[in-house]
Amino acid sequence: MRIEIKKLVKSFGEHKVLNGLDLTLEHGLTCVIIGRSGCGKSVLLKHIVGILRPESGRVIVDNKDVAKLSVSGLDTLRLRIGMVFQGGALFDSLTVGENVGFGLIEHQHLERKELMERIEDSLDMVGLGGIQNLMPSELSGGMKKRVSLARALCIKPELILYDEPTTGVDPITADSINDLIIDLHDKLKVTSIVVTHDMKSAYKVADRIAMLYQGKIIAEGTSKEIKSSQHPVVHQFVNGLANGPITESVEAFK
Repeated sequence: MRIEIKKLVKSFGEHKVLNGLDLTLEHGLTCVIIGRSGCGKSVLLKHIVGILRPESGRVIVDNKDVAKLSVSGLDTLRLRIGMVFQGGALFDSLTVGENVGFGLIEHQHLERKELMERIEDSLDMVGLGGIQNLMPSELSGGMKKRVSLARALCIKPELILYDEPTTGVDPITADSINDLIIDLHDKLKVTSIVVTHDMKSAYKVADRIAMLYQGKIIAEGTSKEIKSSQHPVVHQFVNGLANGPITESVEAFK
């Protein structure tokens, strides 16, 4: 699935979150979008799936302008996209199996045997086979992340969106999630977009990294290119420095 984002603008009140953003995501690659919390990374994902509509600019997925799709067209597009939410976003009242199969149950009419096989296969892919009957309250934070990923995989997506996949888990669990993202990408050949401010994760999983700052993509390249970037904003962010143009601009705004 190929994605083109052209001159995308989105504001909330007087705050312009996206300000003429341009980005092209090629089919089959993993693109990591980095930037500070609140800079618009999740807002960008919501435009790709049509939850938000731009004030101006275009989001083109496989040659279709998302903002111009009908309700049925949006439903068709979303069934090709798997979303892994930051907190897992599991339904507490449903079992793990019911959570994983939720998209299929709601939008496709599969025979029970096929449905159960899809659920089992998806859980196996994330290393959690045999836990279909557990409740979310019985899972660790890392397991919830994996179940959320299994739910995304269950619809057999062409694009997977990861919103802060390693937030809220310990470093060892985070690294296992990174390995899982790489493994699934290699096996399934899907296009992946990972939103994160975890640079260790970004460097490990990315084919390309793009930095979002003040509503625009200010730098794009391989992990090596971003790590060695001399752009002052990129340099401050990827090295986690307290002093630099990012914090200076925040102080000036105050």
